[in-house]
Amino acid sequence: MNIYSKLIRPLLFQLDAELVHNKAIQFGQFAGSIKQICSILSSLYGFTDPRLQTEVCGIKFPNPLGLAPGWDKNGRTLNLLSAMGFGHMEIGSISRYPSLGNPKPRLFRLPLDRALVVYYGLPNDGADAIAARLKRVRRSIPLGINIAKTNRGMAVPPESDDAVIADYVYSARLLKDVGDYICLNLSCPNTSNGREFFEDRHRISLLLKALTELNIRCPVFLKISPRGGMRRIEEILEAVDEFSWVSGFVFNAPPGKPNGLLTPRRLVEVMPGAVTGKPVERQINEYISKMYGLMDRSRYKIIGSGGVFTAQDAYRKICLGSSLVQLVTGMVFEGPGVAKKINHGLLSLLERDGFSNLSEAIGRGSNL
Repeated sequence: MNIYSKLIRPLLFQLDAELVHNKAIQFGQFAGSIKQICSILSSLYGFTDPRLQTEVCGIKFPNPLGLAPGWDKNGRTLNLLSAMGFGHMEIGSISRYPSLGNPKPRLFRLPLDRALVVYYGLPNDGADAIAARLKRVRRSIPLGINIAKTNRGMAVPPESDDAVIADYVYSARLLKDVGDYICLNLSCPNTSNGREFFEDRHRISLLLKALTELNIRCPVFLKISPRGGMRRIEEILEAVDEFSWVSGFVFNAPPGKPNGLLTPRRLVEVMPGAVTGKPVERQINEYISKMYGLMDRSRYKIIGSGGVFTAQDAYRKICLGSSLVQLVTGMVFEGPGVAKKINHGLLSLLERDGFSNLSEAIGRGSNL
């Protein structure tokens, strides 16, 4: 048991989850501006090995492990995270207009389940402010930019299809040239009526047609919900088939609370939001496997997330078909050294299975 899990985490878990998150972002922004601190962190947490280097959609990644969107929503800690062993990071979600997100409290921990309950509602500074910020930042690892529709609050009437699509298009136009790839968030697990705007495949087509006019040159991933079975995956693949610039997929956390939680139901039911972390790992892994089996593997790639805490977790997603892997909840529970620990463990797993490079393990099965 390391210092973080034995001493630091118990203290942090006594404090409000969002307060700790905000303080971590503030520290990350400050520390990232000081080269000496970044150098120290790089010596502690950095880890490189050519066997983990991979190229996905023309982008070179030093290792497959990235920090998922949701931790740094506004691109304030890029320098710090570049020094902590991650192979990429994805910021956001970012919307056209600034948003305060949902009412507090909106972030909860489930220690017994190694999970979080998230109800943030996409708070962010807005596309204009973040695009300007990113143009001033130098980074040493690939950057993904997650784009979503502005959250205007529950009291606002539903917007027209044209208004929703225009929101995405505005943000994409501003952000398409300031990162290495874009991820369009088409899945929100916290919709008020249980339905998502893009459950209608026709709306996916409308959005992609509108974005085609932007001539986006970087890879574009779609973040989708892990529900609906094989038929839903087939619908999505059919909807994106004509848009050659769509590069792949990511599965979001499913809506609601999964069965089988160790945390008493009476405590979980009063927490608004969706569960992330270990309880959703199996469901998302099933969808990664299904998508990999149906998609054109020469064209599409998968970024796997959901329940990644260890090297074994990351490796399982890779062997199911993920070219890259992301985490957020895992860092909350495992601490700042999680990337180095996972990358070191991945090397051992590659050696065990006789692979000389990470790319050889992608989609090789699930007997792990």
